Amino acid sequence: MIKPVLVIMAAGMGSRYGGLKQIDPIDDHGHLIIDFSIYDAIKAGFEKIFFIIKKENEADFREKIGNRIKNHINVEYVFQSLEDLPEGYSVPEGRVKPWGTGHAVLRCAGKINGPLAVINSDDYYGRNAFSMIYDYLKNEKDKEKYSYAMVGYIIENTLTDNGYVARGVCSVNDDGYLTEITERTRIEKKGEGAAYTLDDGRTWIPVPRGSIVSMNMWGFTNRILGELNSRFKTFLDENLKTNPLKAEFFLPDVVGDILKEDKATVRVLKSHDKWYGVTYKEDKERVVKAIAKLKKEGFYPEILWNK
Repeated sequence: MIKPVLVIMAAGMGSRYGGLKQIDPIDDHGHLIIDFSIYDAIKAGFEKIFFIIKKENEADFREKIGNRIKNHINVEYVFQSLEDLPEGYSVPEGRVKPWGTGHAVLRCAGKINGPLAVINSDDYYGRNAFSMIYDYLKNEKDKEKYSYAMVGYIIENTLTDNGYVARGVCSVNDDGYLTEITERTRIEKKGEGAAYTLDDGRTWIPVPRGSIVSMNMWGFTNRILGELNSRFKTFLDENLKTNPLKAEFFLPDVVGDILKEDKATVRVLKSHDKWYGVTYKEDKERVVKAIAKLKKEGFYPEILWNK
């Protein structure tokens, strides 16, 4: 059996928060959110991590994260940039926005030959999520269709008081499988619930309470990499003409398209854990308190990475 590996998308790390060098620790020992995800992943059984980062952030990333964990888990680096395009394509003049999460994972093509879990770098998922996704990947194989999984969260547990978030809003059938996912790039807390906007806040569309959303914690067989490769070219052909500066190749959109084509099943592994993240600087105090509470309860040791 080829053991599942963990892919952490960190190429956008710090973009809204203020840059990699400005990411503050969330405890007195220098730990970042990503440390707790890695710690939980190791507890779940993962033995190898692929970090997707920007080449220009490599030295900082190794110093602040990679070098501290390399004695505890096998680490490999993958680089993402705007120039990573198929032969015959070029970056549109004036484009600075990354190509998106689907493009990030595509950078792992040729490097992974078994199942992979994919997460964001700056989200706290909860230990149970890593155990669920690892156990699924360890035991599941493609059949007539691809066998994918995602950890789904209740939307009220995934919001910040300090701005907007991007979430994949999910429809799940009675058997626990994903039937549809729609990426909403601007969801905000509205009273006790949530709403999204498609027109920069002029109008808001409510998201029903209790809705399941994706936090970009996915489980795939490695054949997803071939799907990403072929679909990225289609994405470029369609979007370089209509929206060359801002269009993004989102991983949830790719999964949604594969579902519509009836080529995959996606098991939704439901988590009731609360999300913690450092999307905005103002989020830090809440995260610090949450991690301190988990340590006090004995869920984490004071120092994660003893030499």
